[in-house]
Amino acid sequence: MEWGPEHDSILAMAEAVLAWAPPTFALAGHSMGGRVAFQVYRLAPERVTKIAVMNTGSDARGETEEPGRRRLLEIARSQGMRAMAVEWLKGMIPAYRQSDAALVEEIVKMFERKSPDLFEIQMLALLGRPNATPLLSHILCPALVLTGFDDTWSPPGRHLEMAQSIRLSELVVIPKCGHMSTMERPEEVTAAMRGWLMQ
Repeated sequence: MEWGPEHDSILAMAEAVLAWAPPTFALAGHSMGGRVAFQVYRLAPERVTKIAVMNTGSDARGETEEPGRRRLLEIARSQGMRAMAVEWLKGMIPAYRQSDAALVEEIVKMFERKSPDLFEIQMLALLGRPNATPLLSHILCPALVLTGFDDTWSPPGRHLEMAQSIRLSELVVIPKCGHMSTMERPEEVTAAMRGWLMQ
């Protein structure tokens, strides 16, 4: 589903998912989507049969996070979404994938389909996100917790901590993979998700 201007918080995004979804469903989210998935479960655990979170976190905003996000927003407004995406990618995919022109272009084009205004809405939603860490021990459905070995933004150690807190979880760390796991290593991510769905 698409986040619109009315979805200006993680809570609003989660409520939109619940309004759109069937009575029960398996739920997967990548990056910010993982945080939305946690909020969906918080609101309606009885509707979520399985949960998968990828390249994400459960914590609230860190003290040093906002300046970096606002710098990217300034680039988006002054130079355009493409320039912002190129800068953003420097910390999101490993150095050895920066020369992969096809991958880089695919990710950049994904950002170019959005506007600086939408980017700001999503940034503010992330900065105002709730702390989902206390929720983890209450998740009772099968869970996939996945990240890339080389994801420096959402590192394996953080995912290990989340997996240890979720009772029925499986931790998957994909080798030679950064933050954009679904685009960097789609076959490995698909295999992990198939295993999760079969549980």
